[in-house]
Amino acid sequence: MRVNCVGAIVVDDAGRILLIKRGHPPGMGLWSIPGGRLEPGESDAAGVRREVLEETGLHVEVGRLAGSVDRPGPGGVTYVIRDYLATVAGGVPTAGDDAADVRWCTADELARLPLSAGLLDALTDWGVLPA
Repeated sequence: MRVNCVGAIVVDDAGRILLIKRGHPPGMGLWSIPGGRLEPGESDAAGVRREVLEETGLHVEVGRLAGSVDRPGPGGVTYVIRDYLATVAGGVPTAGDDAADVRWCTADELARLPLSAGLLDALTDWGVLPA
C-alpha cells in the first residue's frame, strides 16, 4: 500500500532549516523536516500547512515542490513523500502533535544530528540545504 505524505523545507532569514524531533514511530527520536500523512481529500499545500502548524506552531506559505522520495514503512507500506519549500508567515516555534522538539539548524549542525534515513542526501540532491 502506498501512503501519500508531504513535508516542508522551511529556511529562515539566517539560512537555518527548521527541523522537528519525531516523538512517535516511524522515526521516533530522529530529526526530520515537519510533515506527515495527507488526510483524505486534502491537497498537498493544505497538508503542508496543517502538518507544520500541528508540529511546530508556525504558519507557512507553501512554495514549489523540492522533490519526492519513497520510503519503506511497517507492514509493507510505502510512504510517498513530496517535500515542498515553505516560508514562515507567522507564529512561534513550539513542538506539538507528534514532535518531541523543534529547532532551527545550520547546514553544519545537520551533519551532527541523528536524522531520518535519507534526509540529508535528499536535501543535498535537491540543492535546498541552507548555505
